[in-house]
Amino acid sequence: MASFTQQASMLLLLLLLPLLFKGILCPWPSPEAGQVLGPHHLAGEEPLSLHVLQIFSFANHSWEKTQSSTWLGEVQTHRWDSVLGTISYLLPWSRGNFSKEELKYINSLLQLYFDGFPLEVQAHSSQFQLEYPFVIQISSGCTLHPGKASEAFLYWAYQGSDFLSLEGYSWKPSPGAGSRAQNVCIELNHYQYIKEVAKNLLGDICPRLLASFAAAGKSELERQVKPEAWVSKGASPGPGRLLLVCHVSGFHPKPVWVRWMRGEQVQPGTQQGDILPNADRTWYLRVTLDVAAREATGLTCRVKHSSLGGHDIIIHWSEEQRGHHLIMHWVGYHILLILTCLAIMVTLVVLVVVGPWFQKQSFNWTVCSPHAPNLALPTEANIQQPRSLGHQLYLAQKSWMKNRFLKKGKISLSKL
Repeated sequence: MASFTQQASMLLLLLLLPLLFKGILCPWPSPEAGQVLGPHHLAGEEPLSLHVLQIFSFANHSWEKTQSSTWLGEVQTHRWDSVLGTISYLLPWSRGNFSKEELKYINSLLQLYFDGFPLEVQAHSSQFQLEYPFVIQISSGCTLHPGKASEAFLYWAYQGSDFLSLEGYSWKPSPGAGSRAQNVCIELNHYQYIKEVAKNLLGDICPRLLASFAAAGKSELERQVKPEAWVSKGASPGPGRLLLVCHVSGFHPKPVWVRWMRGEQVQPGTQQGDILPNADRTWYLRVTLDVAAREATGLTCRVKHSSLGGHDIIIHWSEEQRGHHLIMHWVGYHILLILTCLAIMVTLVVLVVVGPWFQKQSFNWTVCSPHAPNLALPTEANIQQPRSLGHQLYLAQKSWMKNRFLKKGKISLSKL
């Protein structure tokens, strides 16, 4: 049976395979990292990263679930479909410059990796002192800074806590990971070839992949969409206090600055939520401030974003503004009520005025038409005959309904 160090080496090599497989098929020249990215990186923006995320969930010795995705900056470009065993290309340019044959080969190698890595973990879980159920999370990739060399990163987490990382192409245990992580790193650092593989994959191949995807997705990375912003009141945090909420939505790229302010002073206690994705690949952010109700007037929400060209969005909070929204809601409700009453009144007028005329015309047509059936004309006796009880009830009910709806309509109009 292989030693603990050999098994750990195999696992760490496996979790670098996605980048290795891509590198085999991408024999680019080796320019400097800063030159590779060139004009495709937005000057002054956040550094651009190629990020491979993997999550392996193990319930027992025979069941596991695999999730993996690739991100170019804040844009998800690929996802691994563990059911079909294929790469999902999430954007039209996610295939880069690869041919169909190369993509097919990459897919088969990744399928081998995602099948093999969980089996190795399950086979040696006792030696790794892994207790079911457990989760392993792996984050690897590289970051390019304009005018600087690329930075590689690889992190391994166990049960949601940092376990080890790659720093300067040496393995180091994460703070608080315990003696198990320390022993693994000591053993791994004895093997120079593992360091060389990591250096080749993350320091050389990854930046080239990053530059290739950045060139293919240039329009997506440079897309500028202006945000929309509005303010509202959240659930009351307590007596005499307000929770002011500033909503910012529909912006791209992701970096944004949103604060509650008074004049030019940022208000302490401003709380920023997570920046969440919208369905159209833009972003949404919610920023709140818990403040005394008497101090809310004069506060503003200020939004800074690259798409605004230096013209910040400033929204003022005031009770008058909030009252204006309430008035508009009240007016809208009562306009609907007025229209409903008018519709009912018009219907009643038609029934009362037009109905008898239509019945008279119908009666005349029935009597006078040459095509009418042979009916007996009404006699004086028939005219003077009292109406039936059912007909009298019908007339009383119609009169009652007419008076009731007309009265309700008058009352509603008088209230306005």
